[in-house]
Amino acid sequence: MSSSYWLTNVRLESGYLYENGVISGTDTEICHLRIEGGVIHEIVTADKPLETDLPKQDGKNLLLLPSFIEKHVHLDKTLIGDTWRAVTPVANIMGRFEVEKRILPSLPTSTQERAENLLATLLSAGSTEVRTHVDIYPEAGLHNLEAVQKALDTYEGKLSYEIVAFPQHGLLRSGSKELVRAALREGATLIGGVDPAMVDGDVEASLQQMMELAVEANAGVDLHLHDPDYLGTFTMRRLAALTMEAGLQGRVAISHAFALGEVPAGEAAELSAILAEAGITIITSAPHSRTLPPVPLLHEKGVAVAAGCDNIFDTWQPFGNGDILERAGRLAERFRWIDEYSLSQSLGFITGGKTPLDRDGKRAWPNVGDEASVVLVEATSTAEAVARRAERKAVFYRGTLVAGGLQP
Repeated sequence: MSSSYWLTNVRLESGYLYENGVISGTDTEICHLRIEGGVIHEIVTADKPLETDLPKQDGKNLLLLPSFIEKHVHLDKTLIGDTWRAVTPVANIMGRFEVEKRILPSLPTSTQERAENLLATLLSAGSTEVRTHVDIYPEAGLHNLEAVQKALDTYEGKLSYEIVAFPQHGLLRSGSKELVRAALREGATLIGGVDPAMVDGDVEASLQQMMELAVEANAGVDLHLHDPDYLGTFTMRRLAALTMEAGLQGRVAISHAFALGEVPAGEAAELSAILAEAGITIITSAPHSRTLPPVPLLHEKGVAVAAGCDNIFDTWQPFGNGDILERAGRLAERFRWIDEYSLSQSLGFITGGKTPLDRDGKRAWPNVGDEASVVLVEATSTAEAVARRAERKAVFYRGTLVAGGLQP
């Protein structure tokens, strides 16, 4: 396909339908989009004659959505492409570390191969932006980082990515400070951490070291935080304060943050305001088996919330399919977002806030000048796409078809 072409006959949402003053559905129209250099340059309705010498790609009246963002995944941990194995039971997280350190180096498939398999899965499900955590610890050195970088290189021009240098076994506990520093020099763009209390055993020292490395490398931060209730919220408050001191507002995230859902609503509301002021994003994988952070409350308080699949068939979990749209649907189920408006707006948790319609039912996306990273799905509206996990027919990254296909 040429870098300049028309993507014709795509379904765009044009407003909400109302019955007795209540949103009852979504209206759509068929449009043509002119794509040039990976950007949407023109949008016209299909009822106008299209006079052009540019190539055309027929969208088959499929619904157009912004492509998705996979905000939390572990490309180096997956077993996709290797022999099936269920998870080995262990007594605690420390035991899980040991199982992982033993199994992953012994596999006949390489880290790069498995990472590439997972990238193909993510892309086919509509994710064209990926944040991957990569384990950094003494036994592995920078091997995982190097293998994941090679895998990402094979997808050059098909997706964008961020790499988190992740001291899975504890920044302090595994003595990985210098390795993490090296990873940040070698291409990682964020620094991670895990459970400053339960794993590292020292909240203040763990957070201080993590933030010191972030400031030194001018890197973002993404902290895995499973520590429960008030222990977890104490850690979040301290991280928010350090974020403000370091001037890293808008560049820090907390993954999982179960504690926000385990404390009284008043405590969660007060902390949400603090997180919003510090520009800290909460990232959830919407697990079935844990208390989720209170996403509606966070959203109301102005805290950015995103979703990620996290573990996808690895030594931690035998589950996961790499479908971030399925996770958006799971969030909707957990929080009872069952009406047309709530379902449609839930798409924003996997698109960086982009939704086709705004609160007032006016078109918010796509607009001329937007990047042409889009997904064509078999659905009549965003609400249906989320609720029914609509089939992805074609995925475009900056105007280029990168997964699926549209038959002539």
